[in-house]
This record gives sequence, C-alpha cells and structure tokens, in this order.
Amino acid sequence: MDMENLLLRYFGTTDLAQVKVDAIPAATDRMLVDLGMEKDRANRFALWSLLYMLDAAPDLDVAFEDEADREAARNFMDIAIAAGGT
Repeated sequence: MDMENLLLRYFGTTDLAQVKVDAIPAATDRMLVDLGMEKDRANRFALWSLLYMLDAAPDLDVAFEDEADREAARNFMDIAIAAGGT
C-alpha cells in the first residue's frame, strides 16, 4: 500500500490540495476503522503515517504493538517535523 493508493482510496485524488476540507473528517474516520482492522504491519504503518500527516493518528502505543514499529513511527515524526510537516 503506497501513499498514492491511500489518497485515491480515501479522497478520490492523489493531490491533497484538491480535497475539500469538509471531506477530511469522514475520510479519517474510515482510515481509523481500517487501521484497527489492518493486520499487515506495512499497511498499518502507511495508514498511520497518513493519519499523522492529517493530525488524526492514534498514539503510538495504541497503533503499534511492536516496539520496532513504534520506533519507526517516531523516526517518521522526526523527519516530518524536520521537513516542516506536522
């Protein structure tokens, strides 16, 4: 699951600038449900990453059972912050 596929799946476009602000809450709700049901670690991380960028990600201890996944998420957050993101 890559970011373009996620964007298409939840927003119908790969360009977040095209997404209407009022569509974001419903999409994040669907992503949170999917995150809770997703078993594949890579897919969970991809979903969590998009949720993080939308300021809707659950806490790391809720999202990831594995400490290595939590550490990868911390690294992602550090990179996003350094790049001027969330």
